[in-house]
Amino acid sequence: MAEAVPVRCPACLRENGYTAPVFPCACGSPVHPPLDLAAPPVQLTHRTWSETWVTVRCAACGRESEWPHPELGCGSCGTVVLIPVHPLERVESGGGAGAGGAGGPGGAGGPAAQPPAGSTSPAGPAPSAGRPEPGSAGRGSTGGRPAHIPPPPAAPVPRPAFRPVTIRTARDAVATAALYLRWLGFRDVRQPDGRPIPSAAVDLRAPGLVAQVDPTTAPAGLRAVECVWLNGLTASATSVYFSLAGYTKDARVRADELGIPLFVMDLTGMPQPVNDPADALVGPA
Repeated sequence: MAEAVPVRCPACLRENGYTAPVFPCACGSPVHPPLDLAAPPVQLTHRTWSETWVTVRCAACGRESEWPHPELGCGSCGTVVLIPVHPLERVESGGGAGAGGAGGPGGAGGPAAQPPAGSTSPAGPAPSAGRPEPGSAGRGSTGGRPAHIPPPPAAPVPRPAFRPVTIRTARDAVATAALYLRWLGFRDVRQPDGRPIPSAAVDLRAPGLVAQVDPTTAPAGLRAVECVWLNGLTASATSVYFSLAGYTKDARVRADELGIPLFVMDLTGMPQPVNDPADALVGPA
């Protein structure tokens, strides 16, 4: 857990404690945006898409991912500020001398080194002309297999464990559901602009997905489940429902009939499937 740092509100000059959020990388390692505390926070007066996200590189695997830009609401005057983040340093690619890079022996920038006349290569003498190399029957073969036989399928890569984020507010519930959907494999999960209203459900959208997050303290009912199903039907997308307080019996029966995955989130931020369609959506970890 990152330590809290002081952030001064530019409107009322009050110092607020801020803790950078920690997000789960696809490799399973925790990442957090590198805060630039030397730069002053910027008051947020108009929210744009480019200001909502920031690129963060995982220190463990080097993967670059988009995560919510750090922001803070002043506890005194309510002003929302964006906390500056260090720009992402670009890693220059390319091999050096002796690594087969451009300009090196065998690289794209120069010819491959040739052995002196009359000498043999380190791997042994060259095969005689007209005599096939051992194991090379059929010049179209690959790795000892005829060209018409495909290679064996690669083993599936196991999904890393989901790292939950503690839910304290309705906004935390929406962010947790979005992270979980990305963990399931949905890309470009979009959250609505503005702060969620605690008494209302919030829609999340992604290509092929319509999800609803209910941060209220009352169980989701039959009508809520049918509404998210209709939204998914209209968009020709999968419908998913997340609830903090569970579901009524009628809602669960109707969700099973319609094939809608239902999830319950506790305050630790770990969604749990509560019906068969949800289990099928999660699949093997």
